[in-house]
Amino acid sequence: MSHKKISIDGTGMYLPKAVSSDSIETKYGIPKGWSKRYSGVKSRHHVTDETNGLMGARAAEDALKSATVGLADIDMLISASGSFDYPIPNQASMIKHHLTDGNSYDFPAIDIDVTCLSFVAAMDMASRILDGITYSRILIVSSEIASKGLDSSNFETTTLFGDGAAAVVLSFNPDGNSTFIKGQFKNHSEGAFYSIIEGGGNVNHISEKPYNEGLYSFKMEGKKLLRQAKTIIPTFVDGFFSDIPFSLDEVDVIIPHQASRAGLEMFKRMHPTSASKIIDTLAETGNCIAASIPISLHMAIQEGKLNKGDTCLLIGTGAGLSIGALLLEY
Repeated sequence: MSHKKISIDGTGMYLPKAVSSDSIETKYGIPKGWSKRYSGVKSRHHVTDETNGLMGARAAEDALKSATVGLADIDMLISASGSFDYPIPNQASMIKHHLTDGNSYDFPAIDIDVTCLSFVAAMDMASRILDGITYSRILIVSSEIASKGLDSSNFETTTLFGDGAAAVVLSFNPDGNSTFIKGQFKNHSEGAFYSIIEGGGNVNHISEKPYNEGLYSFKMEGKKLLRQAKTIIPTFVDGFFSDIPFSLDEVDVIIPHQASRAGLEMFKRMHPTSASKIIDTLAETGNCIAASIPISLHMAIQEGKLNKGDTCLLIGTGAGLSIGALLLEY
């Protein structure tokens, strides 16, 4: 599917309390300046008493206000996240429950989880089913709490990740100018164990493997991930643009997943002529898993970096190892 009239009607965001790198370095005995120098993060946000559902609902309400629509206008809610409040029920149901008057509506609430790529995948799938008949308007929410799944002895992950939520209202608008141009995803499962939380599922269930920080915290093999990404990204980008009348150089705004300083710098080196078009929010928000891309999208719109008529590429990788992109005309 390509060139379908899909419009981003509104975006929203919720960020909890800001936490500076200085305070994290002091708390965990990390050398001063380490975070800015190696992770590239000056500040990120960590929850206090917020839940995924609460943050997601506040971001969703912000997006609904921006779009000047209400819940009565929504045909589906998609939670596009890698973290969650409870294994059961699904996270979209919890976000809907926390929405003001959310319990008064019965539109479907489903989850899409491709870890860091969840938002991009949700936009792609929502764009495909929006038809103006069954689905006219879909609310997509990414709400992530990474701060509770980190190993404090691992400087890289402790300084890199943040919490936050963002949302978009997406609609089928055949008379509008906004266009979904293309979405594409690939999975390279040889990297499935390079990013992982080993505890908490059925392989290492809490009833059999009692809690310890190492088992139940996020682990990533950064060097292996970068090597694999360096191999697959050029091929993926070439293939993505091979059958559409666009090139990467012609895209106005590029919003990559805020994976890490090294990952962003690698992408810029691969595509130096497009480096100035890349939205980089890593220093202010850290890596917020799936919420990173919609937070960056929201900020780009609010700051006037992405304007109506601009083409925008959302692109990133996720644990698994997945890679995906979506090209749209905003």
